[in-house]
Amino acid sequence: MDVPFLDRDEIAALTGKRRRSSQREVLNALGITHKVRPDGSILILWAHVTQVLGGEAAKGRAPGIEPNWDAMNARDW
Repeated sequence: MDVPFLDRDEIAALTGKRRRSSQREVLNALGITHKVRPDGSILILWAHVTQVLGGEAAKGRAPGIEPNWDAMNARDW
């Protein structure tokens, strides 16, 4: 089973930062929920990052599909 958390290098790639304090600032600015372990390392779920950044799996629908707004706004119902 794959680990559901980002590793140190993935967090650095996501944030563009190497220092943990700077990484936390970027994560907060992006709205990515994270936890700080007692040793100071950062814990982030892959699923949360995918959801926040708009991954198709997190959307629960196929790309490019939108509701029929004209039908929803029609007054004939």
